[in-house]
Amino acid sequence: MSAVTREAVEACLRQFTDPHLDQDPVSAGCLREVDIQGARVAVRLELGYAAGLFKNGWAQMLQMALENLDGVDSAQVKVDCVIDSHQGQAQVPALAGVKNVIAVASGKGGVGKSTTAANLALALAREGARVGILDADIYGPSQGIMFGIAEGTRPEVREQKWFVPLEAHGVQVMSMAFLTDDNTPMVWRGPMVSGALLQLITQTAWNDLDYLVVDMPPGTGDIQLTLAQKVPVAGSVIVTTPQDLALLDAKKGVEMFRKVHIPVLGVVENMAVHICSNCGHAEHLFGEGGGEKLAAQYGVELLASLPLSMAIRMQADDGKPTTIADPESQIAMIYQDLARKVGARIALAGKPAMPSIEISED
Repeated sequence: MSAVTREAVEACLRQFTDPHLDQDPVSAGCLREVDIQGARVAVRLELGYAAGLFKNGWAQMLQMALENLDGVDSAQVKVDCVIDSHQGQAQVPALAGVKNVIAVASGKGGVGKSTTAANLALALAREGARVGILDADIYGPSQGIMFGIAEGTRPEVREQKWFVPLEAHGVQVMSMAFLTDDNTPMVWRGPMVSGALLQLITQTAWNDLDYLVVDMPPGTGDIQLTLAQKVPVAGSVIVTTPQDLALLDAKKGVEMFRKVHIPVLGVVENMAVHICSNCGHAEHLFGEGGGEKLAAQYGVELLASLPLSMAIRMQADDGKPTTIADPESQIAMIYQDLARKVGARIALAGKPAMPSIEISED
């Protein structure tokens, strides 16, 4: 029986592709430690994104492969998730208490952006991350409703300076709606809105967040541009429907983020297909393949494609979005995969990989 070598261990690991990083764990820089003691092998991997629902199965798969390696009697694989802070735009100061800011945006309203932002935040939390969500859609704030926060609930004010975010379903939530009357429309002009939002973002006492999801206002005007230039965004997610008009506006969103040097992590396509609840017939009510074409045009990934589903709408309206209302459903699994991909894209665009450690018998 031949002696086990580090090269053989790495070659074995290279045969498997992390579905979220689209790379094997060695090439992705996830390998942190290789301990070879005779016929016993112990490997430690470190994922730079939240993957609590994925890491155990991933570790088991790799462990089985190593156990079949020539010369190995037993193998152990440990997978940790360590989320680092990744730099936003140059010259934009970091947010206190926040490692990574994710902007969820759309070129126009009515494409399911806020629902996507809510489910993304909840999915990241289910993966083990510390998550907050900021409702920056000041003219149509809806995150309070989606998170089941009672109308009239107000945040605590600390030291006459800091707003303490409310918490729901394990996520820290802040919205201008918590500071105003729901029945009073916001009639501020653009500069006033931009100033108020920046104050809200910077004066909220976020508590040690791995990710802050920002539900951006629809469009690409002064408000969106100001937020993109003043908030340190690690990456953006563009939400669209397959409809041609929505795609045209989504392209403007991609272009805006590129002009301010914010990475576009990918595209989420909502309302991609409708499945009749009576007969099961599939129909593409808003067109077909639009999100995929948009992603291909700009060289980014189609992160998720979601159906036109009554359940998504009803669960959000009831204050329990799909990710927590029906966590084992197929739609919830799409949101979980989206969350892991978003985290992985931020990790890939961030810091260089740490060197791995080898321990072996002489």
